[in-house]
Amino acid sequence: MKILLVGYSQSGKSTLFEWLVGAAPDPAKAHLPQSAMAEVPDDRFDALCSLFHPKKTTRASIEIVDTPGLDRNDHEGNAPKLAQVRDAGCLVVVVAARKEGDPLVDLRLLEDDFLLADLSIVTGRIEKLNAALKKPRPDHEENRHEIAILEPLARELDSGKALRHLNLSPEQKAAIRSFQLFSEKPRLVVFNTRDDEPRPERFVTALSEAFGETPGVAVSLPLQLELASMPPDERDEFCREMNVTAVNRGALLRTIMEVSGQQLFFTAEVKEVHAWMIDRGATAVEAAGSIHTDLARGFIRAEVMHCDDLLRLGSEREVKAHNLLRHEPKDYVVADGDILYIRFSV
Repeated sequence: MKILLVGYSQSGKSTLFEWLVGAAPDPAKAHLPQSAMAEVPDDRFDALCSLFHPKKTTRASIEIVDTPGLDRNDHEGNAPKLAQVRDAGCLVVVVAARKEGDPLVDLRLLEDDFLLADLSIVTGRIEKLNAALKKPRPDHEENRHEIAILEPLARELDSGKALRHLNLSPEQKAAIRSFQLFSEKPRLVVFNTRDDEPRPERFVTALSEAFGETPGVAVSLPLQLELASMPPDERDEFCREMNVTAVNRGALLRTIMEVSGQQLFFTAEVKEVHAWMIDRGATAVEAAGSIHTDLARGFIRAEVMHCDDLLRLGSEREVKAHNLLRHEPKDYVVADGDILYIRFSV
């Protein structure tokens, strides 16, 4: 899944990108989306590696996409920029909170940008369908039905309502699935604060009061990028002298993963310990397919244990002795931290 970093110019979006992936975006390509992979640290993965001593290790990774900075004063011009990156599954909205003023104003303007971009897509489709009705075609009834589904959604967007807050019917969801609308996507808000901000949590509190359950974090991105470049001893001394805190980059990546609706499962043996990322609610056969399509095609069953049980008991033999190894069918819903061994036929 792609994670989209989006925000106005000078918000700190590209600084966040560099901190998360360990490489700065190319300034010469600032007008284009730029992506890189960020490995997701996980203590359970490290413990499994210590247990199995595998020949190969593979961590799960998230694709982070830095987008061209949006213009606060050109909402119509922002729509084409956003159109380049509709295939992202989750938004990380970066808001500057390093100066005087209310960063929630910028956040509301960004939400307007998302709504306008979505409204343009939906109304464009309605206009295309209406134009088709004027031509002698056999699908008029289907077109009228689709228009009847889309017009209420266009009115909701025009009134400033994000679709993720609406109780959409299965028919409505199906009609807009291919549009990949921004107002449907989950999001995390990152407030880019001053280095000496005394109460960064106030921004997250204000976010909750103004936008309900939207998750958020507040952090000085330039400071964290600088701290990440220091040797550990030097970083610790700097933090003590300056009375600042180094934020755990891995914890932020885990938060992004969770907000995007992703979770980890593992395959673990002497040959390789591998962390896999799948959607929450995915089934055993879907997990098998993420490993290799042949495993899904010939799926027989999944042998499942939880990594917590394995790490607590110390061996697969002990897991089996405690009856904690299960045989699950293809519709088993995989839990975060499951270790799977797929039995399949060729």
